Amino acid sequence: MNVNIINQLEEHVSEDVIQKVLSVASKQLNLSDYSINIILVNNDIIQNLNQSYREKNAPTDVLTFPDGTLRNLGDIFISIDKVHEQSKEYGHSFERELAFLTIHGLLHTLGYDHLTKDEETEMFALQEEILINANILR
Repeated sequence: MNVNIINQLEEHVSEDVIQKVLSVASKQLNLSDYSINIILVNNDIIQNLNQSYREKNAPTDVLTFPDGTLRNLGDIFISIDKVHEQSKEYGHSFERELAFLTIHGLLHTLGYDHLTKDEETEMFALQEEILINANILR
């Protein structure tokens, strides 16, 4: 999988965990011929996107914009502010939360969702399986 990471922040964020988890997911889901964009932003930027595209005036952790053309899966925006907040809230590492949100966004580009209990069960089980296979544990 071709991964393009765009860090729109002044904060340095190691891209290693993103590359690692997407490499595992690419092999597991047979996505080697695809590309994806990961855009790292702050709460202000993601809140503006959330308002513009979802009419929700609040920051969120991850927004996914599927493309699906010419083997481009789309764009995943991740709020690094939320990664910091949620890693503390859930009691795990920054890297684990970043990996989780990356896979969560990837699965959304592939059509997975969590609107019903069955969808949520399927999506979250696959997320956890990929994280375990990447040795990114809680």
